[in-house]
Amino acid sequence: MTELAFSTNAYTRFELPDAVERIADHGYTGVEILADTPHAYLPDFDEDDQAALETALEETGLQVSNINANNTSAYYDDAPPSSFFDPTIITTDDEDREWRIEYTKSAIDLASAVDSPAVCIPSGRPLPGNPPEEAREYLYDSLYEIADYAESADVSVGIEFEPELLIECTDEALTVIDEVGSNALGVNLDLGHAAVSGEDPAESVRKCAGNITGIHLEDIVGGRGGKHYHRIPGEGDIDFEAIFAALDGIGYDGFATMELYTYPHAPDEAAAEAFEALEQYVD
Repeated sequence: MTELAFSTNAYTRFELPDAVERIADHGYTGVEILADTPHAYLPDFDEDDQAALETALEETGLQVSNINANNTSAYYDDAPPSSFFDPTIITTDDEDREWRIEYTKSAIDLASAVDSPAVCIPSGRPLPGNPPEEAREYLYDSLYEIADYAESADVSVGIEFEPELLIECTDEALTVIDEVGSNALGVNLDLGHAAVSGEDPAESVRKCAGNITGIHLEDIVGGRGGKHYHRIPGEGDIDFEAIFAALDGIGYDGFATMELYTYPHAPDEAAAEAFEALEQYVD
């Protein structure tokens, strides 16, 4: 049976332990940890921070659904244009790319420490001077190293595809997983991303059976060509009943994590409304 989690990336105006406690108040059984500022930017996340997180988890009884290492915005003091997600595992600069690989390993360490089953990362966007064929070589080299580390830690790593990234749809993610050939590598399946890529989210679930490290949920207005803006369930066109039926159909028993970072001004309201909209599918 699928369980519901909520990501702390909606609670960026709160300290991490406060975010965990607030999420627990809304009925969720899981919490996704943002591995970036202001919650767990790993170079600055020390033993005291980890202890505070572990205390909040113990007191609330929440399980960690995923360590979200998609963004590392704190890396730059003055971020360059088009740097969203950067530095990535396909970045052309060797030192920056190695930094992101090591950052992902640190996220895996945190996942192991707080009993999270998985970490998610994006492929990154091929920026000017980094054509897709070259970026793909960087991708595979990075993933071989990351997957080896994840296997030794017994943590899964989910590639999260997204339109305009190097890996931007279900089939591309599955191709990468197949070619890397590691049991530790899967897909963190964001079903809103599937929708704006023109896919049927429920069919994407069925395609990914056996390879899902985690699920991200949000509502989206429109399909292909729709706006990639995360909305509370019921405010868009996603068929959540079909999604949960597909998850049940493949025997998925992990977390489906609401990712509503678009509501930093009202995260409690977003969390409450999302849970109310989706609890019928997990009762």
